[in-house]
Amino acid sequence: QVQLVESGGGLVQAGGSLRLSCATSGTRFSDNVMGWYRQVAGKQRELVAGVTRGGSRNYADSVKGRFTVSRDNAKNTVYLQMNSLKPEDTAVYYCNTKTHLGLEFWGQGTLVTVSS
Repeated sequence: QVQLVESGGGLVQAGGSLRLSCATSGTRFSDNVMGWYRQVAGKQRELVAGVTRGGSRNYADSVKGRFTVSRDNAKNTVYLQMNSLKPEDTAVYYCNTKTHLGLEFWGQGTLVTVSS
């Protein structure tokens, strides 16, 4: 059974930082593409950042230069370091994994609230 468990969300003031973690199990983590998405109520879920099994990274334009995605294959964990947070970053953040077979799994989400 594949499980993704996010942690690290919370309330922070604008300009502050948070680090999200996503611990995975039940899948060959090192073979998977990992991603962070976010969703605001009433809007579509959007990709924030992704990292391939080879370590290539991509980011949404809105977070470039502020967020950093990284992975630790030894710990089966992916991270999202979020700096210079803005109120518009407020959302539920979801961890996502895509296996080499094309299967996709999601975490339960963690809420990030940025106050102005």
